[in-house]
Amino acid sequence: MKTQLILAILFLTLLTTSSSAQTSWTPGTYPEKFGKTLNLGIGIGYYGYINNNTPVLHADFEFDVAKNLTVAPSISFYTYQNYYYWGNKNQVYRDYSYRQTVIPVGVKVTYYFDELLRASAKWDFYAAGSAGVAIRNTVWESGYEGDAVINHSSSNLYIDVHAGAEFHMTNKLGLFLDLSSGVSTFGLAIHL
Repeated sequence: MKTQLILAILFLTLLTTSSSAQTSWTPGTYPEKFGKTLNLGIGIGYYGYINNNTPVLHADFEFDVAKNLTVAPSISFYTYQNYYYWGNKNQVYRDYSYRQTVIPVGVKVTYYFDELLRASAKWDFYAAGSAGVAIRNTVWESGYEGDAVINHSSSNLYIDVHAGAEFHMTNKLGLFLDLSSGVSTFGLAIHL
């Protein structure tokens, strides 16, 4: 997580420096709305109980709720295969495979710093928080008769923090990078 935070700070510093030189800014000229935006991303999530990174698909749809503030219902999807060493007095100890599919569903609240940073119209900079529940389905290899719960300390509830930026290629399309404590994504923003 420290690496992600350092990368986010470096990325935002670089983008802020380059964006301030692109256009001049006049105070009070920010009628920009951030809502009505569909964000589609792919990314990498790190989950300690898996002990590796996992590819993730993500989508959310932003609605304006106040100046510089949006709320977005969100959904993600990831699946992975792993192994668990198990046995008992009736079965030999060995690795049993399982596949877990997880669908996090939640809401993301985003605050945009464009006005504060005097960002060019080509850029958006934000910080966000998200919360929700992760729906999990686990399928074990046949013959496994142990505990079906993968990680007892893992909750289905999640809370993440985000920092990100979007580059507007056109009025309707942009590319975003969202660095998060849960799932970091890169993707396409479609402004409707």
